[in-house]
Amino acid sequence: MHIEPFGVEIWMNEWETKCDWNLAETCVESLTIGELLSLAGKNDTDLSDLLPMKMTYGAIEGSDRLRSAISALYDTQAPENVIVTHGTIGANMLVHKALVERDDRVVAVVPTYQQHYSIPSSIGADVLQLKLREEDGFLPDLDALRALVTPETKLIALNNPNNPTGALMDRGMLEQIADIAREAGAWILCDEVYRGTDQFGDGMTVSIADVYEKGISTAGMSKAYSLAGLRLGWIAAPTEVIEAVSIHRDYDTISVGMIDDHFAALALENRDKVLGRSQAITRGNLAILEKWVENEPQIDWVKPKSGTTALLKYDFPMSSRDFCVALLRETGVMFTPGSALNMEGYVRIGYANTPSILREGLSRVSRFLKEF
Repeated sequence: MHIEPFGVEIWMNEWETKCDWNLAETCVESLTIGELLSLAGKNDTDLSDLLPMKMTYGAIEGSDRLRSAISALYDTQAPENVIVTHGTIGANMLVHKALVERDDRVVAVVPTYQQHYSIPSSIGADVLQLKLREEDGFLPDLDALRALVTPETKLIALNNPNNPTGALMDRGMLEQIADIAREAGAWILCDEVYRGTDQFGDGMTVSIADVYEKGISTAGMSKAYSLAGLRLGWIAAPTEVIEAVSIHRDYDTISVGMIDDHFAALALENRDKVLGRSQAITRGNLAILEKWVENEPQIDWVKPKSGTTALLKYDFPMSSRDFCVALLRETGVMFTPGSALNMEGYVRIGYANTPSILREGLSRVSRFLKEF
C-alpha cells in the first residue's frame, strides 16, 4: 500500500530534538505524574495502588472505568459507544480503515491533520478537499461543501477545533454540516483532539457525536489533557462503527497499556482541574501571542478561537521551510513550515507551552525578523 509521506511528522522527527525553544509543540505543557496526582487530590503514596496491578493485556476495549469517564465527556454517548485506542492517531486510522473502501467518495477539510486525506487516498478512495480560506476565518464554506457532497459520499472528515488554524465550528455550523451529510447518508468523522481548549466559557466544544446520528468523535489524552506520554485515545460513535472498528483493531492494538488506562481514567475523572490548568495556559499564552503579532508588521493571522496552534502569515519572499530552517539554526526557535501542511506562505506556531518559553522564543523571532 502506498501512502504519502506525513509532512508534519517528518518535520517534527527531523528537528524536535535539535531545537532550544520549541514553538512547534501542539500539546498543552505536559503534566508529570506527580502533578496529575496533585490535581486529583492524591500524592505519591497513591502510586502503591499500582503495585498489585498484574501486567496482562487488560480490558480489550478499555476498562469500564475509563470508558465511563470518556462517555461522561459527551451528552448522548454511553460506555458501549466508546472504544479505546492507541492515541487519537490510532483512532483516526481505525475509523478510516473500517469505513472507507476503494472508490468511495471522501470529503476532507484542509488544512487539517494529514491522516484525514492521505489515509483514504491510500485506500483508493476519491478524496475531495474543501480548502479553508483565511477570508472565511478558516471555517468551511457550506455552499462549497454542498457542491462536493453527493449520494456517493461515504465520509466527511472534519477537525474541530482545527489544527493548524485554531478555527472553531459552533453547534449551529455543525448542525448545518450534519444536514448536508444526512441528505447524502454520509458519516462525519470529527477529529476533536483539541476539544476542551476553547478561549471562552467552559472551553468545551460541542461534539459531532452529540449533534449527528452518524457522527464519529475521535480524541485523546495528548493535547488538551497534557498527557501525550500515555499514548491513549478513543472513538465515540454509534455501536455499528464501534463493531466495525473492533474487527480492524484486533489486528493492530489488542489493548492499550493498563497503566495508561489507569492514569487516563484518573485524569478524566478530574477533568475540571486538568482542563482548568490547560485553559489557564492557552488563554494566557494566546494573549501573549496576540500582543506579539500586533507588533510585528511582517506577520498577520486569524486569531484562534480554540486549540493550541495558530497559522502565522509572513510577508517576505522565502519558502516556509527555508524560513523555519534558518530560524532554527540562527535562534534555536522551532516553528512548523506551512509547506508541511500544504499551506505555503504560513508557519504554524504552538502556543501552549510554558509561558517563559513562549516569551523568549517570540523575542528571538522578533530579532530574527529584523533581518528582513
